[in-house]
Amino acid sequence: MTRARAEFGWLRGGSVTVQQQALKDFHQAMSNFFAGAHRRPTWRKAGRAEGFRIVAVKPADVRRVSRRVGQVKIPKVGWVRFRWSRPVPDGARSFRITRDRAGRWYVAFAAIPDPIPAPGTGEVVGVDRGVVVSAALSTGGLLQVPGLREGERARLGRLLRRLARARPGSRRRARVKAAIARLKARETDRRNDWIEKTSTDLARRFDVIAVEELNIRGMTRSAKGSVEAPGRNVRQKAGLNRGILANGWGGWSTRRPAAL
Repeated sequence: MTRARAEFGWLRGGSVTVQQQALKDFHQAMSNFFAGAHRRPTWRKAGRAEGFRIVAVKPADVRRVSRRVGQVKIPKVGWVRFRWSRPVPDGARSFRITRDRAGRWYVAFAAIPDPIPAPGTGEVVGVDRGVVVSAALSTGGLLQVPGLREGERARLGRLLRRLARARPGSRRRARVKAAIARLKARETDRRNDWIEKTSTDLARRFDVIAVEELNIRGMTRSAKGSVEAPGRNVRQKAGLNRGILANGWGGWSTRRPAAL
């Protein structure tokens, strides 16, 4: 790393802490792959899960400016303001800066949350996930994930039609894609918020929660097949896949970081 930074100016322009941590993360990912614990690491795509991690954070590197605003010290950048949406946990030694498809930046501090104590009533509940009804409880309760409103769905349809007419690589197409990403991000935020509140509510009300073990990745795999063996009912299967993902079957443990 030292020789490479001395030879290439673009490496010297970045933080050595971030670069070293990226190499460590890649080494850990490859170790997990060869151990059979994870899949092979893939290349990152522009505009998707962009970010970096800062380690060895000191308490003085994070400070609160006002009730809603905080600051964090980023190497080679300086103090950056972020929205103080929740208390920064004591003893946090690292944080990660990420950017989503809608162009929003987030800072997430690494800490182990306190467990939610069981109510101690001996109550048991079963959760059955579905497409028409997001979650059906054995107690008779029916839960539904909030999605886009009617006006938002109509606007999304107009944007998709406008995207189909836009010339690839044009600025107009980039603006339309950004508007679609903002709508999709709003839908995702509502779904994650619902999952957080629902799972926390169930943990506080029941001692035992039974959820069916499903292979969601396999269930939402495309049915288009190949040229030699084309799939059947591809469009119907694609609609089912979208319904499964829109109901947040696999997101019960999603955690949202604080927004910059």
